[in-house]
Amino acid sequence: MTDLETPAAPPRPGPSWRRAAPALLGYAAVRALGLAVLAVWSATRDKSALTLLSARWDSLWYSRVAELGYGYEVRLPNGDVHSNLAFFPLLPWLERGVSAVSPLSAAHAGLLVSWVASLAAAWGIFAVADHVYGRRAGVCAVLVWAVLPVGIVQSMAYSESLFTALAAWSLYAVLTGHWLTAGLLASLAGLTRPVGAAVVAAVWVTAIASFAGERSAPSADGASVWRRALAMLIAPLGAAGYVLWVGHRTGGGPLGYLDVQAGWRNGFDGGHAFARFVADKFTSFPSALAGLGLIAGVGLLVWLYVICVRQRQPLPLLVYAGVVTALALCASSYFGSKPRLLLPAFPLLLPLAPALARLRTARSAWVLGGVAVASAAYGAFWLNGSGPP
Repeated sequence: MTDLETPAAPPRPGPSWRRAAPALLGYAAVRALGLAVLAVWSATRDKSALTLLSARWDSLWYSRVAELGYGYEVRLPNGDVHSNLAFFPLLPWLERGVSAVSPLSAAHAGLLVSWVASLAAAWGIFAVADHVYGRRAGVCAVLVWAVLPVGIVQSMAYSESLFTALAAWSLYAVLTGHWLTAGLLASLAGLTRPVGAAVVAAVWVTAIASFAGERSAPSADGASVWRRALAMLIAPLGAAGYVLWVGHRTGGGPLGYLDVQAGWRNGFDGGHAFARFVADKFTSFPSALAGLGLIAGVGLLVWLYVICVRQRQPLPLLVYAGVVTALALCASSYFGSKPRLLLPAFPLLLPLAPALARLRTARSAWVLGGVAVASAAYGAFWLNGSGPP
């Protein structure tokens, strides 16, 4: 047994804000460091950190949906059509609502929503990790998520923070048997990003497994059964509703949303395009180093997932993390964005939390603090580059 193979601890008390306070304060400190480094780095290059966070790349698409609605598209010289129908509506709806009741623009409202959602996501991650491993590991899990190299995305007007918050709390609701809450949050996650399918899968697989277990050893009352069944019905409504609406609007039928994604040259090909992208890196020596790094990164993800399985993490976490990882790695485009697409897969980080929790507080603080500084510097470098995160 390795240091990472720690058996799950008994369930802990509910995640009150006081219980989560150390995790939330530590998370806020890490994000504040990242923003400070970004501000200084951007100023030295005559760029606006606020613009980088709220009005570049996907942030622009979300704010345009909030301001103008759906129907905007860009036709590229090669014939590709980039339609804003590719972007799910919950974040733009919230941007529009916040800007309507405040002096904030849609872009700045999106930034506020993302910052609040990132704290909610940190709290949800703490709740899940605390439930499985205990409070100290819960704090470590949140801090590990905060110091990821792509952690700066948590502070951008992107949908990752909002989605992770909804996903984490939906998973916690499943773990604690609050099925209707789990189904509702899964439905909202499905209105946020296409990967909402991972939350729906976690609800469905866990509910079906519980039904199968009760068939062999009946123990649940009728109300519990109906709550689970209703959660299964509610969970996919958000994603299904938006996808069907897009199909109706475009005239493409139930698969119309896939046509919209094809206009962005995005789809699901089982990882073939990504494998070819990695293989192409080995055509010259400098790029071969990047290829080795990509292979090592994928290997690390697989290793962490194997450890999750060996630790016997709860079924909903395994299902959710597995689907998020598969969808991210097997998408056929935007290879540079894959680290960001993996940001919601926080259960993959949970094996690290007990190992850090066993260290002395001073030692774990030095480790996480050093990584936080490196993450802040990388995030500033990344956002000041030419391409989108």
